[in-house]
Amino acid sequence: MRSRQRGVVLIFSLIILLILMIGAVALIRSMNNSLFGAGNLAFRRDLVNQSEQAIANVLVQFQTGGALVGLTTANVPASNYSATILPTNPQGVPTALLDNGVFGGVGTSANDITGATPDVQIRYVIDRLCATGTVLPSPTACVQSISSPPGGTELPNAPVTPPSATVYRLSVRVTGPRSTQVFLQTTFSMPGT
Repeated sequence: MRSRQRGVVLIFSLIILLILMIGAVALIRSMNNSLFGAGNLAFRRDLVNQSEQAIANVLVQFQTGGALVGLTTANVPASNYSATILPTNPQGVPTALLDNGVFGGVGTSANDITGATPDVQIRYVIDRLCATGTVLPSPTACVQSISSPPGGTELPNAPVTPPSATVYRLSVRVTGPRSTQVFLQTTFSMPGT
């Protein structure tokens, strides 16, 4: 009777070892998937951070002495600027960033920025959010930002009409290694424009 039970322990030991090995393989695969996902998030975050170079370049163009100061009705392809709203896809990305042929009519690839590494390319377009190239932007033709007037509700006089400014949209496409693309947008306004 005793000799028959010796083989049973070996079989149970092999079954438990097999179960532990399957669990270890599943754990390793899960860890690899987590590391892959974390790497992708870090890679995307890096591309988003590099896109801020375009924002800095564009804001300089709108400051005193910049190429885009005071522009209203004129498109300036040399600065990737459109005086009217650019057509977009359903996600709101301007088609000029999706198609190089369309981009040629709006801007120039000479304005593309090389990122922190040579395999990162940053392309941008600026469009004034106006339906037409009106000289004097109006709330009916252009998107306007309105700043709140100073003061509270206890002013004895009627509230001051707040100044308004035309809104511009900056759309950025960052192309990274392995043709990875990140699209970003921001809006800004310049008082008196």
